[in-house]
Amino acid sequence: MARTTVPPTAVSDTAPLDHRPSPGRRDTEIPSPAVQAHAASLGVLADGSLACVWFAGTQEGVPDISIYLSRYRGPDAAPGEEWTRPVKVSEDPGRSEQNPLLFPTPGGELWLLHTAQLAGHQDTAEVRLRVSRDNGASWGATRTLFPADERGGVFIRQPVVVLDSGRWLLPVFRCTTPPGKPWTGGADTSAVMVSDDEGGSWREVPVPGSTGRVHMNIQPLPDGSLLALYRSRSADAVYRSVSTDDGETWTVPEPTPVPNNNSSVQSRLLADGSLALIHNHASAADATDRRTNLYDEIEDDAAAVRAAERRAAGAPGREVPEVDAFWGAPRAPLTLSFSYDTGLTWPVRRDLVTGDGYCLTNNSREGRNRELSYPTLAQTPDGALHLAYTHHRRAIRHIRLDATTLG
Repeated sequence: MARTTVPPTAVSDTAPLDHRPSPGRRDTEIPSPAVQAHAASLGVLADGSLACVWFAGTQEGVPDISIYLSRYRGPDAAPGEEWTRPVKVSEDPGRSEQNPLLFPTPGGELWLLHTAQLAGHQDTAEVRLRVSRDNGASWGATRTLFPADERGGVFIRQPVVVLDSGRWLLPVFRCTTPPGKPWTGGADTSAVMVSDDEGGSWREVPVPGSTGRVHMNIQPLPDGSLLALYRSRSADAVYRSVSTDDGETWTVPEPTPVPNNNSSVQSRLLADGSLALIHNHASAADATDRRTNLYDEIEDDAAAVRAAERRAAGAPGREVPEVDAFWGAPRAPLTLSFSYDTGLTWPVRRDLVTGDGYCLTNNSREGRNRELSYPTLAQTPDGALHLAYTHHRRAIRHIRLDATTLG
């Protein structure tokens, strides 16, 4: 197997977008419709084209946060014209709509999945669905796919996986709040929603020992097994577990040598058989301070408080395991790593964008956040590797690496 290589030179987060540190790389910025932009997800559509969805608005947790979609025009487009003007594809004036995904189904539909929560209470989140039958030109009505319940909210971040058997797997995480406490993420657990009838019905398969291990990212491997990588609320390391029975059971997540800062990661099995991982090479050990939680800057929402009180009243004496969730570890550098042994080790590592990654605030209006976070990966039919990420919570930026660069 040929070893994958990537450009050796990183770009500073203040470098101009047309700065190309090596041949085969192009950096672009997706037009921003609002002051804050976060949680991009790339999707290769049925026709082979590339699209990106993310959330934008005033600030994460505020009701004006909605989902937007833009399409990639290709590397030959004029500078500044590489991405189409964003189109808003969700709008709930009472909830913050977050973490979108695009899923081109085997039957030809295009699914848009996203979360919707009350204020900063992820334990009120539900997963919603819109379906397009014309590759995203128009969309059907929004419906709730997975509602919040007495266990808390349901959140998504990673793509739907379709197995050779036809089974669909959608990784989720349960946002749970211990009685008498606000949501911090320390009690969150991972699970897989399984459908054997192309999304007609779903059943939930919990991942054992996954408290504090979230954003489960599933990749089918050539030997038929499934690899899952996780973000850690403890901000210590990327975690790893496997399934050998099409997602019916999973091993307990175990730490890998890759550090994690309690921020999102994403992996992708590439055409050459290697595993690519995009992440921040940082952890709590790199932090100079910490924050209370992700939403400590926004005002509480009365409806969310009432919902939390109702859940607490319905589960008296409930004991909920939790880890110490660490918020505030730097969200930088933006790092691309490669594994050749099913994710056990990651010997090739390159920092693609560098900066201090300051994320003790989510405030985009004053420009104080400097994170390079929530990366997403896709490989298009031409072999190019595409990455998108949050730049300072003000924009979504995109990096295209040519197939020859990866060869």
